[in-house]
Amino acid sequence: MKNSCAPVLFCQTLGFFALLVLAAMPATVLAASAYATNEKSGTVSVIDTETDKVVAEIQVGKLPRGIAVARDGARLYVSTQPKFLSVVDIAKRAVIANIVTGESPEAAYLSSDGRWVAVADEESNDVSVVDTTTLTKAFTVKTKGKNPEHAAFTPDGRFIYVGAEDDEIIEIIDVAARKVVNTIKVGKRPRGIVFTPDGKRAYIACEIANEVHVVDTAAQKSIGVIPAGVRANNLARHPSGARLFVSNGGDGTVSVIDTATNKITATIAVGKRPWGMALTPDGKKLYVANGRSDTVSVIDTEKNVKLTDIAVGSFPWGVVIQ
Repeated sequence: MKNSCAPVLFCQTLGFFALLVLAAMPATVLAASAYATNEKSGTVSVIDTETDKVVAEIQVGKLPRGIAVARDGARLYVSTQPKFLSVVDIAKRAVIANIVTGESPEAAYLSSDGRWVAVADEESNDVSVVDTTTLTKAFTVKTKGKNPEHAAFTPDGRFIYVGAEDDEIIEIIDVAARKVVNTIKVGKRPRGIVFTPDGKRAYIACEIANEVHVVDTAAQKSIGVIPAGVRANNLARHPSGARLFVSNGGDGTVSVIDTATNKITATIAVGKRPWGMALTPDGKKLYVANGRSDTVSVIDTEKNVKLTDIAVGSFPWGVVIQ
């Protein structure tokens, strides 16, 4: 007598093993997207980091500059003129809120827990701190120095380091106390600010001085100076913490700093007036906004070579990746 169940059992067995094979296969990882603000276009360019092509343009507002991305990747926070932090729904590719800040908001930084966005307000000489859960301005801290452009959270979220361009200082805001608690003397026109992953050191790009200052965050003082390119203005940290990248707006280059030695190990030519930068999550590619070239340069960080230039909107300023 034939076993009529055999074909069924065979098919069920095949199906079971097929499921096992599929389960063992690595999940498809979607390529990260880079978002570049374009000052004169009033847009954000969306770049697929796998193909290095622009896949969308998002209208945001007047003179978008600073940009931060939510931890869950659902929203962008973009500083727009004359006094807004525009909130962009990434899925809808549309602005869903405009939060009033101080006058002429510049760089925007997210706290490590994703709760706050700090915006440096250049003309009103203050820092606006926005609550991302309520999409309202939580508080404002008046700066002692003039023309703040960057206001970056320490990794533990306790402090905000603010660069006052016209006073050659970094001001330290205590987030809980909501006030400036100290100042650090640095070089002329401090701009971009990054921290080591452990938060023990801060690096400050000083544009007119053509250098990067190294700050001991425990002692709250400058402990070293690294010569950089012409008009060093912004910084990006490799995920490993072993390297930093400095955009040099005056000579169209990016300098690579070894954080173990605090020395420049490579210089890479990009476009005109490089400004904001961001790295892919794996640290393999760096995206650089070239304001006067209307491009974003893509750098292979393992070989320290430029891979391509991507045409974006007019006068790109900032870049984030999610």
